[in-house]
Amino acid sequence: MRKPVIAIDGHSSTGKSSISKVIAQNLGLVHIDTGALYRAITLYALRNCQSASNEIQLAQLFSLLPTLTLDLKHRDDELVVLLNDENITREIRENKVSQKVSLIAQQKEVRDFLLDTQRNMAARGGVIMDGRDIGTVILPDADYKFFLTASIEERTKRRFLELERMGMKTEIETVRDNLILRDKTDSEREIAPLRKADDAIEIDNSALTKKETIEIILSYLK
Repeated sequence: MRKPVIAIDGHSSTGKSSISKVIAQNLGLVHIDTGALYRAITLYALRNCQSASNEIQLAQLFSLLPTLTLDLKHRDDELVVLLNDENITREIRENKVSQKVSLIAQQKEVRDFLLDTQRNMAARGGVIMDGRDIGTVILPDADYKFFLTASIEERTKRRFLELERMGMKTEIETVRDNLILRDKTDSEREIAPLRKADDAIEIDNSALTKKETIEIILSYLK
C-alpha cells in the first residue's frame, strides 16, 4: 500500500521542520526539509560568491549550481545536511544565512535547480515535505496539505530561544526584524511566493505547543 505524500507550508519559525520530523517518525515517512536545501545554497553563496563589498554575485552562483551536490540524511534521529559531502547542519542556521536565504530562494535559477530534486524525492510516496511552496508548486497533488502560521511575537520568541540553545548570541530585536523581512520577501516574490494552497488546512499555532500542533495534524491523517 502506497504511503501518503504530505506537504507542510508556512511562515518562518512556526515549527514546520521539527513538527514534520516527529510526524515522519510517527508514520514511518521520510522527512524532507526543503528550507535546509535553500539555506545550503545560501551558505555556499556566502562562502564563494561574495564581492569585495560583501554582495552575493548571483550570476556567479548560477554558473556554479551544476557543481553542487546536496543531500539530506538521517543520522541518530537528526536530519543532516550535506553540501559537497560536508556536514553543514549547524552552519546553515546562523543569522548571516537567515538574512540572505530569502534573496537566494526567490531566484528562478535556484528554484529550478531544486525543483526536480524535491519532486524525485517524493515520487515514490511516503514523504512529508515542508517549505513555503510545497503545496502550491512543488507537490500540488500531495495527498494532504497543511499551512502553519503564528504571530510575529511568538515566532520571534521561538527563533530567539532556538539560537540561544545553539549557542548563537543575538539581539531579540534583530531576530524580529529578520523574520518580518523574511515574511515580506517570501510573500511578495514573483516566483513561487509564500501562500496557502486553496485546499490546505490552516493551523495557527500561536497558542499551541508543538505537541498540540502535531496532534491536530495527525487527527486529519488518521
